[in-house]
Amino acid sequence: MSNQLEQLSRFTSVVADTGDINAIVQFKPEDATTNPSLILGASKLPEYEAVFSQAIDFATAQGGSETDQVNAASDFLAVSIGAEIVKQVPGLISTEVDARLSYDTQGSIAKAKQLIALYESKGIDKSRVLIKLASTWQGIKAAEQLELEGIRCNLTLLFSFAQAQACAQANVYLVSPFVGRIYDWYKKQNGVEYTADNDPGVASVTKIYQFYKQYGYSTVVMGASFRNVGQIIALAGCDKLTIGPGLLAQLEQSNETVSEKLSADVPVEPKPTPLTEADFYWQHNQDPMAVEKLAEGIRLFAADQEKLEVVIRERLQARH
Repeated sequence: MSNQLEQLSRFTSVVADTGDINAIVQFKPEDATTNPSLILGASKLPEYEAVFSQAIDFATAQGGSETDQVNAASDFLAVSIGAEIVKQVPGLISTEVDARLSYDTQGSIAKAKQLIALYESKGIDKSRVLIKLASTWQGIKAAEQLELEGIRCNLTLLFSFAQAQACAQANVYLVSPFVGRIYDWYKKQNGVEYTADNDPGVASVTKIYQFYKQYGYSTVVMGASFRNVGQIIALAGCDKLTIGPGLLAQLEQSNETVSEKLSADVPVEPKPTPLTEADFYWQHNQDPMAVEKLAEGIRLFAADQEKLEVVIRERLQARH
């Protein structure tokens, strides 16, 4: 009997949501994703001590102000961890643009190009990398431009249907709707313990997936931010699912049956009129959960980035 992880992999491309090389080696996912929180955690692992030292060397050699060196070390660390991870997966690694650039289209484009250049300096082609951007209007516009230049993007912190529609219409490569954080908001708001059958996070991803397939959008849907195995099993058949090591282990340890829940086998209809910027903001702002969770997600990623920079600054000062 196949375990649930093996069964799920027949319907869905499984992605590891971790910066831990050991977990990636253990679970053998197709792709891997990182974010500032995962990079902060990974930077504390003994396996990455040499990489951290190399990041400090790199930043010192770059020169400039202390802030310039902190930024250089941070980018080098994120790319170096991504470069180690991508050696262990056959597919893609996602690396995130600084969340503090979430409302800066040109700043996001510039940072994305810096990250890609660093990957290429390590011999990793841009075809193996997804640049992660927050699904703000500015982030979506940055992704639209990057895609035209051959840099594929992963739009994250996606909570509203307006965000999903705008991403597809911008021809971004992949979106990461956040199942667990939607679930958290509704659970707190309504005091309800949802099951997979009525989970609002599961319903959100299902709606996005069906919309993309119905209108023939090529954007990949990758459910993210899971709280339990039930949410994952309810989305079997989604293009991709990015799953943390704890839930991957639970899937591996269970032999319960997994069946396909989502299917792309639908007739394709003519695409709807694209959202304008005004449409996007109006529709997004009709969803209080999405407004709250997008802002919170950006703040949390920025806070973890700042924690990482404190550690980098201390290491730089110790070097001088």
